[in-house]
Amino acid sequence: MDATASGTPSIQYHNIVVDQSISTLVVSPFTRQQRHCFGDSIPGEFPLAANPSIVLHVLTGCNLDPQDLAKLEATCSFFRAPANFAPDHELSISELAALDMCQKRAIFKPMADDEREALKQRCGGSWKLVLRFLLAGEACGRREKSQAIAGPGHSIAVTSKGSVFSFGSNSSGQLGHGTLEEEWRPRHIRSLQGIRIIQAAAGAGRTMLISDAGRVYAFGKDSFGEAEYGGQGSKLVTTPQPVESLKNIFVVQAAIGNFFTGVLSREGRVYTFSWGSDAKLGHQTEPNDLEPHPLLGPLENIPVVQIAAGYCYLLALTCQPGGMSVYSVGCGLGGKLGHGSRTDERYPRLIEQFQTLNLQPMVVAAGAWHAAVVGQDGRVCTWGWGRYGCLGHGNEDCESVPKVIESLSNIKAVHVATGDYTTFVVSEDGDVYSFGCGESSSLGHSTGADGQGNRHTNVLNPEIVTSLKQVKERVVQVSLTNSIYWNAHTFALTESSKLYAFGAGDKGQLGVELVANQSERENPELVEVDLS
Repeated sequence: MDATASGTPSIQYHNIVVDQSISTLVVSPFTRQQRHCFGDSIPGEFPLAANPSIVLHVLTGCNLDPQDLAKLEATCSFFRAPANFAPDHELSISELAALDMCQKRAIFKPMADDEREALKQRCGGSWKLVLRFLLAGEACGRREKSQAIAGPGHSIAVTSKGSVFSFGSNSSGQLGHGTLEEEWRPRHIRSLQGIRIIQAAAGAGRTMLISDAGRVYAFGKDSFGEAEYGGQGSKLVTTPQPVESLKNIFVVQAAIGNFFTGVLSREGRVYTFSWGSDAKLGHQTEPNDLEPHPLLGPLENIPVVQIAAGYCYLLALTCQPGGMSVYSVGCGLGGKLGHGSRTDERYPRLIEQFQTLNLQPMVVAAGAWHAAVVGQDGRVCTWGWGRYGCLGHGNEDCESVPKVIESLSNIKAVHVATGDYTTFVVSEDGDVYSFGCGESSSLGHSTGADGQGNRHTNVLNPEIVTSLKQVKERVVQVSLTNSIYWNAHTFALTESSKLYAFGAGDKGQLGVELVANQSERENPELVEVDLS
């Protein structure tokens, strides 16, 4: 209703017009006084300077975003001036609040003072930038939260408290139970008792787990770089064993690709195993290379918050003072490096298209032959080999630079997952969309995209997974098999840590029993495992 037309007066308060519904309300005239953070003790002054410790407590307790802390500094000198608090009397209230919030992070707590200062300088010289770096890593990796990994033929589930369950194929001991027997139900890895796991990665016949102390535990094939089909390595490891070559690196993430493995340190440095020389780019490298090598080039001095590994290529999401960026390196077949060509890259190279699109990347995903990114504004970009419609652009064309999926413009995406010619997108509302190869029912569509065809039909445009709507919970994470040799299966994890599975289950990788002659599940089924 128009306030003027109705005769109802309006009051303007700090440029916000508020309609008065009671016509008899009388507002007495008053004298407006300027308010200051620092002032001359005149009436109306807001005495922030008198109680800085209270302000610091409020800022820290509210878990403000680093950008909000920066805005406070830009708005008021009180938040910019030295606060005269320990440990650094020169730090402002906003910087102290950022430091306090950093100290709540599990990977930051054990750092020595000199390590913290080195991280601060690497991030740009501000605790606000360090906080943004830490938060970005937590957001894209579900660090310290429940998570599920749909590996090639086997699966890993991590509880919010850091316990680990495994199930599925176990021909190489990749389930970590000390045997080579398949498991059709989630089984707790008891040898990890007392160790809190915060991240997991699964490759063909191999599993890697990261603890909150930065230690890496591996089991299955004892190789970091073998192809998916090939020798078993010199031996099989059937229980989690610490990777000794990484004992001096505090690791926060691992990514297993074809022919190589990558790990990310808490300082945002990338190390690779079996990547080989510059000319090899991950192809036909020595599988017994057990030593981590720093990834050389531009990323040596740029903090990385997430890595993603595909078929002989690596993506790295970086966090710099100017914003978030994505770098790629390795094999360029299909245009999956995102640089407008199909040539290989020996060193990490910035994907410039995101600046052209004015998109701040927040999550990256590397499929076998295609890649995807979710931006801060919720837009989704895909690029690479478009076979079966896995890019979501309504065709099977290749895209050599990131391209926004226009059919998803009406949603705000928060998560993306990629596999072998398959892509899943999760919206802010918890809805799930899938597209690409429909083999093994791994897209979650109980019928074809037209509502009546066969559930194995390829989907060229994003389609909502209606079967997941029926669980009546927000989905927060999706994981799917990223392998060119294994039939795919998919996990959907809900806000309450319930796990649903569908797709191929012939090795027990779904965690649910199949009836006679059944090899897959077309509809999501609840997995009996407590991940809360």
